[in-house]
Formats: sequence, C-alpha cells, structure tokens
Amino acid sequence: MAREQVPLTPILRRLRRPLYLTWAGLIAERAVRAFWSLWSVLIAVAGLLMLGLHDMLPLEAVWLIAVVVLAVTTVFTVQGLRRFRWPDRDEAVARLDAALPGHPLAALADNQAIGGGDSGSEALWRAHIARMAERAKSAQPVQPDLRLSRRDPFGLRYVALLGLVVALLFGSVWRAGTVTQTLPGGGSALASGPAWEGWVEPPAYTGLPSLYLNDQAGMFRAPEGSRVTIRLYGEVGQLSVAQTVSGQAQETDAATDTEQSFDIAKSGTLQIDGPGGATWRVEAITDAPPDVVIPDTGLDVTFDGQMSQPFEARDDYAVENGTASFKLDMDRVDRRYGLSTKPDPRAPIMLDLPMPITGGRDAFSENLIENLSEHPWAHLPVTLTMSVTDQSGQTGHSEPVEMVLPARKFFDPLAAAVIEQRRDLLWSKDNATRITQLLRAISYEPEQGLFRSETAYLRLRVILRRLETLADTGGGLSDEAQEEIAQALWDLAIILEDGDIGDALERMRAAQERLSEAMKNGASEEEIARLMQELRDATQDYLRQKSMQAQREDDQNGDNQMSEDMQAMNQQDLQEMMDRIQELMEEGRFAEAQQALEEFQQMMENMQVTQGQQGQGGQSPGEQAMEGLAETLRDQQGLSDDAFRDLQEQYNPGGQSGDSQGNDGRGESREGQSGQGQQPGQGQQPGQGDQSAQGQQGGQPGDMAGDLAGRQEALRRELDRQRNNLPGIGGEAGDAARESLDRAGRAMEGAEEALRSDDLAGAIDQQSEAMEALRDGMRNLGEAMAENGQQQQGGQGQAQGQAPGQFGEQDPLGRSQEGVAGDRGQFDQREDIYRRAGELLDEIRRRSGETDRPEIELEYLRRLLDRF
Repeated sequence: MAREQVPLTPILRRLRRPLYLTWAGLIAERAVRAFWSLWSVLIAVAGLLMLGLHDMLPLEAVWLIAVVVLAVTTVFTVQGLRRFRWPDRDEAVARLDAALPGHPLAALADNQAIGGGDSGSEALWRAHIARMAERAKSAQPVQPDLRLSRRDPFGLRYVALLGLVVALLFGSVWRAGTVTQTLPGGGSALASGPAWEGWVEPPAYTGLPSLYLNDQAGMFRAPEGSRVTIRLYGEVGQLSVAQTVSGQAQETDAATDTEQSFDIAKSGTLQIDGPGGATWRVEAITDAPPDVVIPDTGLDVTFDGQMSQPFEARDDYAVENGTASFKLDMDRVDRRYGLSTKPDPRAPIMLDLPMPITGGRDAFSENLIENLSEHPWAHLPVTLTMSVTDQSGQTGHSEPVEMVLPARKFFDPLAAAVIEQRRDLLWSKDNATRITQLLRAISYEPEQGLFRSETAYLRLRVILRRLETLADTGGGLSDEAQEEIAQALWDLAIILEDGDIGDALERMRAAQERLSEAMKNGASEEEIARLMQELRDATQDYLRQKSMQAQREDDQNGDNQMSEDMQAMNQQDLQEMMDRIQELMEEGRFAEAQQALEEFQQMMENMQVTQGQQGQGGQSPGEQAMEGLAETLRDQQGLSDDAFRDLQEQYNPGGQSGDSQGNDGRGESREGQSGQGQQPGQGQQPGQGDQSAQGQQGGQPGDMAGDLAGRQEALRRELDRQRNNLPGIGGEAGDAARESLDRAGRAMEGAEEALRSDDLAGAIDQQSEAMEALRDGMRNLGEAMAENGQQQQGGQGQAQGQAPGQFGEQDPLGRSQEGVAGDRGQFDQREDIYRRAGELLDEIRRRSGETDRPEIELEYLRRLLDRF
C-alpha cells in the first residue's frame, strides 16, 4: 500500500522569500520588455523640460512637440499593454525550480506511480522525497533577465538616460514646472494676469550699461546695434509686440511669441499691446566712423634713419586698429639718371599703427616708429595716409601728407654713391647694366683714397662681378637676385660709412669728414650733435695716445715738464675750438662753423707733422716687442699665401704658375717671398732662411708641405721666444695680450701638424686663426703699455708711426695692406693686389661650382666664399 507523500505546501512556505523575489523579478522582466520604449520617451521628455527647451522654442513649436510626444506615448503604452502578461504563482515556482539541480520542487509535487504496496519501493521513494526536500531548502531568488540589447540595438534608452543626467546636473527640476504656463489658462499666469519685461543691451564695445524696459518711460536712446529682448507672460495672445526700429517686417504670429529679440537699426517706436502694455519712442544713436589726424608738427628722424611720426585718433567708443600707407608719388619723383626708367611694380608700404596698451581708445595720441632706410623708396617723395577702424567695421582716413620717405643719411661720398646705385637697382632691374658701369667707374684707381680698406674695395668688386654674372643671364635679374645684390650693397655702404678703423687718428679724421659733410648737406640738429660727440670722443682718444708718446720721448730727453705744459695747452686749445664749433652750429652759423672745423683739421695736421718729426731714438722693450710681433704677423701672412698657392697647385697643376711670378710685386719666387723679414733678429731664428730655401727646391706636394711645416715650426718657436721676452706689464689688458699670444701659438702648432699631414685646407684655417690671435695680442699689448705708462712706442705704433691698416686691414686672403701714401710704385703694387684678389675670388667661385672636384676641395672653397 502506497504511503502518503511529503506535501509541497510546507516546503513553499519555507521558500516564501526566494519565491516572491523570483516572482517580482519575473514581473519586472516582462514589464521592461514591454514598456522600455515608453519610459525611454518619458525620460527624454523630462530631460528636455528640465533643460528649459520649451522656454527657448516658439509656443507653436512647443505645442507641436507636445502633440507628437503624446501620440508616441499613447502608441508605446498600448503596445506595452498588449505585450505584457502578468505571471502567476506557478510560473514563479517553475522559474525557481528550474534554477535548482534535479528540479526538487517538481519532484516534491509528484506521486509514486508504481511500486505502491512494496515496502522496499516505498522506502526508496521516501528517501528520494527527503533528498529533494533538502535540496529545496537551498533555493535562492532567481535574477531576472533585464537585457534589452536585442530589442534596442542602438542603445536609445541610454541616450535618453544620459539626457536626463545632463538635465539634472545643468538644468532645474523647477524649470520643468514652467511648461504649464504654455497651456491656455494654466499656471500662475492665469492667477496674476498677463505681464511682460524687457531689456536693451548695447554692443559690448560701447561700454554702455543695459536698459531695463520696465523702468523706461516714453522715450529712451540706445546705440545702433543694441539688442532688444522682450518676454511675455500669461495667456498666449493677450500680449503682442509691435516695433519699427529693426527695419524688418514683423509677422503677425511672431508678435505674440513669449520671447522676442531684435536689433535696433534706426529710430522708431516700440509698443507692447495688451493689458499693462507700454509704448516707447526709440532714438537710435548713430555710430560715427573713427577719425585720424596727422599733426603739422612733423616727424622726427634719428641719425640711423628711424622715424617717429605722431598721429591722433578718436572714435565715439574705441578705435580697434589702424594702418599707415606710404605710396610713391610719381609726379614728384625726379626722373633722372637711374630713376628715368620705368619702375618695377611695388606695393605700397603698409604699417600697423600702434595702439595704447593702457587707457581708453576713444581719443589718444601715439607715434608710429619705424626704420625704412632699406626700403627701395628711401629718400623718395611719398604720400602718407593713415586709416583707423572701429569695432563696428567703420573706417576713417586721414588727409594725405606729402613727404620724403625718411631714411638714414650717408655722409661718406662713396657710401652715398653705393646707396644711390642700390636705390636704382631696386627701382628697376633694367638698371643693372648701368649700375655695373658706374660701379666700375667708382672703383677705378682705388689708390686715390676713396677706399679706407682693401676689404671694402674687394667687397665692391665681388658685388660687381656677381651683378654682371646675374645680369648676363637670359632672363635678366630675378627678384631673389635683386634682393641679394641690394642687401650686399647696403652692407657695403654701412662698412664705408661706419668704417673699420682701428686707430684713433683715423677715427678722428673720419669724424671730421662726417661732420663736415653733415653741415654741407643740412643734416638735422640731432645728427650734427651725434657727429660732434663722435669727434670729441675720437679727439680725446687721439690726444691720450699722443700724450703717452710725448711723455715717453720727453722722459728720455729729461724735458718732461715742458712736454706736459705743451700737451695741456694743445688739449685746451682743441677743446675750445670744438666748443666754438658746436656753439656756431647751434646758432645756425654753419659757414663759420665750417671754417672753424677746417682750422681744427689744420691744427690736427700740424700736430701730426710735429709728431712725425720727433726724434727716432733708441727703442724701448715695448717697441721691440711690438715690432717683433708685427714681423711675425707678416711672416705668418706670407706663409699662409704660400700654403694657399700650394693648395691651388694640387688641384690645378700649372694653372696658377703664371700668376705666382711677380705676384703683387712681392717677389719673383716663393724663395724671395719667404725670405722677407726672416733675418735673424727680425723675427726668425738663425738657419730658418736656409731651411726655407731648401724646402722650396722640391716640387712634390709632400716636399712643399714639409717645407711649409718647417717654416711654420720656426715661426712658432720665434713666437714662443717673443712671448717669454715680453716686458713686465700687468692689468687686464696685459693678461689678455698673453692669452691671445698663447692662442696664436696653439693655432700655429695646429697649422704645423696639418701641414705635416698634407692637410693644406686645415692648415690655412689654423693660420688664419693664428693671425687673428696675433692681431688681438698686439692690440691688447698696446693698450696695456698705454695704461701702465711705460716708455714704449710700440703700444701705440699702429696709430703713431705706421700707415693705417698695416696690421688691422687685410684682403680676403688675410694679407695686410702694405705701402705708404705717395709711393707710386706701391700704388701699382696695390692695384695689382686688387686685380689678383678679384681673379682669385672669381676662380674660387668657378671651382666651387664644379661638382666633379674632390669633396675636401669643395668644402674648403665653400668656407672661403662664406668668409670673404
């Protein structure tokens, strides 16, 4: 007989909590799947309302959106109700049982089908039921499946949720309640009746405050472009806006919008119709264009060509920016010489006007500061027009002012001539041929004294050859070539004007010439004052050097007191003369100032003649040291020339043999040149001349390099001896002299090693460095002896007893200018130097363009071109 089973109901009572949770999850699962589209729409709408979208849109648009949202909500609600089916208790039990191993709840609900009455079978069934009951006790709630990825593949529900989160962060829950105001007769507007408020916001650049329309009565004034904003509250249609200030036709439907905005474009009326409305007469304030004026006070120009042009600008509110335009006045251009050709097209000069950094911009005065000295229109007649713009885009212009484009004035005649040719070249590329002819005429017979240094002459010759090469091309000068030549001519003019004078006498003479030219050319007071101060400084430097020399000579003759008295008298006389010259110039008596300047020059020449006639007694140790270093410098220059010719011979055997014979009048052969100034006691040790002579007999590169290395070693040893025998001088200048000579010794040692390695290019570089260091050492040594007051003439010998430029000015190969004015033979020699240097530069330039040459040679040639 079958036994009674364990009932399921007691088990379910014990599983009430997991069963009900599973049941609730099942309800949620079905609700989410049925209504996810509905609550996505509701969340999106709530987010938009919290952000105040309904306040931004016209009322009609709000109503239309509301109708669409209502229709979509109805559709999704009906669709969800049709899909949703309420789960019963048995479905929850089945969901819970399916989650347990062996389905214990279903087993507890079963009956024993066979074996009833069999004690063994019944015992087995009871054991099975007991086991299932134990398993049912471990039941846990089943989590619902709320995933909607298959139903919402685009994640629209997350988009709606994101919008709600943004609304919660940046919107307001209370703002969503204002949607009731859009309903007819709804919200607080129905209780309070219709109302309005408005604002008038002037443009930001005016700096004027906003106007609250509710506080304005009858009439108000506002700038053009002011923004008017009006909000209407209450039932839609009770209030409307009418206006004639925007200049645009107003639609009837838009007149009742709850929020309206427009700009004031002209004077007119503004009216709010309805209960509590108002009417205003609006006067639009016109924004006048800005104005700029160039005063009649004129512009200031500094000695270097920097101009300072004052101007005054004003506007109703603020000037935004401005420009200055310089246009060439062709009617006033003197169309002669290089300006007679048709000019190349060139745009007007446009410069930005400076604006004040602090303070207001409604009315201000400023100065346009610019340096246009390098412009092609420098010193040509131009018309200046200034224009300013305000923030509304209006522009005002000044009256055109005729002027000559301010630029730097060149008082050196040669520099002025170079600048004139530069102007003609920039005026038209067709002037290239004419300019080359004039430059050749200018550079003819340079020994006549136009050029203060060979460097300036050689630079002019290089520019001339470059211009001829570029002008001979089929297409003529390009814009890049024109700018290149113009920049080179400008640099040359600066060198000619400012000079590269190292001694006080030449600086003084140059200052005298510049001051004389400035007075003749009618320079400004500022330029004349600057040149006068330059003359004072150069004269003081010259007198200081002359005083040192006179003191040394008088000490030897025991007449020191008399020298001091005479020197004080000379200084006092010169000072009085310079004061007189400046006084005459300040009074505008330039003719008398010019005569006084000539007298001053004559006095200085007499002092120089007296100085040259002073005794040439025994030399002091300082003089001997300076002369020895000068001899070493000349020997090093000659050695560098030989190394350069050997380098040419390596890559072009026999190509320069004809040029080396009688080169520049320096000797007929290398032996003759190497023997100059290298006698014992003249800067060379005994036996050095024999070594040089022997080394010159070889014809192979190795023999030549070995000979040059031997000569370089002898020079280095001689420099070491001179360094050890320097007079005892101290101070900063003395230390600098020793350091420069040490540097020269190291450079000579490097040149010697390069020569022994047959590296002629590297040796020439080291030799150039050694010569530069020697010059620095000699200059520092002279300063040190002048400071210490020793009885040496060598410290100032460069300015006192030698021709200017003997040590300080070189040609592109580092060789010093030699010769004294008045020696016709040496003039011929210098002319040959110029010719030879120009030929060498042309040959270097030609070889540098041959790509089949060895790379080491090309690299060295490029270094030479970069340097010279």
